[in-house]
Amino acid sequence: MQFFLPFLAEAAADIDPNAPGYELTGASSIWSMLIIILPLVLMYVILIVPQRRRDKKLRDQINSAIVGDEIVTIGGLCGKIVNIKDDEVTFETSIERTKVTIKKWGIKEVKKPIQS
Repeated sequence: MQFFLPFLAEAAADIDPNAPGYELTGASSIWSMLIIILPLVLMYVILIVPQRRRDKKLRDQINSAIVGDEIVTIGGLCGKIVNIKDDEVTFETSIERTKVTIKKWGIKEVKKPIQS
């Protein structure tokens, strides 16, 4: 980037705003604004909106979790919920029934048991 800086500074110095034909017309100013705004709008639609949907879906799953549901934590621990209290969830893992208490924000996935 530093290689191009002297060239950019020289090119900017060569532009004379008082030269004839330099004026921006209404149409060209609109196009220049669209060139700036359009990528921002596309980035919002492509990146931010789907992430918000996933976050809302996960938040709804966590809030609807009940005792007996299977969970996976962000650390990779798996287990069955045995107690839910405010913003904490206690679940048991493995054959030894080790109980672990975590915050709800640490849950990555909630799996509902199959009911027949």
